[in-house]
Amino acid sequence: MTAVAPRQSAAPRLGLTAPLARHPLVSFFVLAYAGTWLFELPYVLSEYGAGLLPTRNPLLPWTSPVSIFMGPFLAAFVVTGATEGRPGVRRFLRRFVLWRVGLRWYLFALFGVPAIVVLSVMVMPGVLASFQGLSVLPPLPLLGNFAYVFFLGGALGEEPGWRGFALPRLQSRHGPLVGSLILGPLWGLWHLPLFWTPWNELTAFNVVAYALTTTCLTIAYTWAFNNTKASVLIAILIHAVFNWTTLVVVRLFPAPILSEYGLLPILGGFGAFAVVLVALTRGRLGYRPEAGATLTTAVGVPRVR
Repeated sequence: MTAVAPRQSAAPRLGLTAPLARHPLVSFFVLAYAGTWLFELPYVLSEYGAGLLPTRNPLLPWTSPVSIFMGPFLAAFVVTGATEGRPGVRRFLRRFVLWRVGLRWYLFALFGVPAIVVLSVMVMPGVLASFQGLSVLPPLPLLGNFAYVFFLGGALGEEPGWRGFALPRLQSRHGPLVGSLILGPLWGLWHLPLFWTPWNELTAFNVVAYALTTTCLTIAYTWAFNNTKASVLIAILIHAVFNWTTLVVVRLFPAPILSEYGLLPILGGFGAFAVVLVALTRGRLGYRPEAGATLTTAVGVPRVR
């Protein structure tokens, strides 16, 4: 399977779109960070978060899920439009419904990702002893939770930006492994304002552990993305299943270590999985630039050799 390389319009861009067209990756990350951080700032500064603003409006917590769409989601469309025009936006949208990618990738998303999460946390101290039984997981709330994490919990709002826009450009310039090592920390640190809210405890250790975990996750995403014809749909599904599984695991195993340390308990599992993927693919992670040579040459993006 082949990951796509982004196209760019041959016509020079003028006006407000010119800086975006000249520096698409930098523009995307600036817009992704600024759009999300500015929109969720009232929530972070309110009494729900840092407590610097004396307000507790019940609508404020909803600005956090909405802010995702004001960040990487919107940035991907804006910069794609500036660099590739309407045809590029249409190509981008088609990858949202690219579902013919092989059954094994749906199995990986639906069963492989949860398996890695569960195996990761089960080896943590006190987790197995805290098992509550399946009775704590009623089916209807589980479905409702999955719908929430799919649409508002990050998957749909983030993946068009991180995997749909940034990853193809990063790995075309730097290769799949280095591109993933760049994208992973940037994806993780984009969550930084939320460390001032109950979402996670603000410590240097937690921030570093979170960024390391998102980097390991990014390697797995890159591998799946490159082997599914650059399907944004599969990236969204993997993200949604991952987020949903972490919620389920905390209910099944209410051990303090799972609720107090963010993504740290699963760093070992996905770290080991990332190392295995890099070793087995020799760092290629399913990326085959030779199959897209004509396309990458046409847009002026250097091919990885």
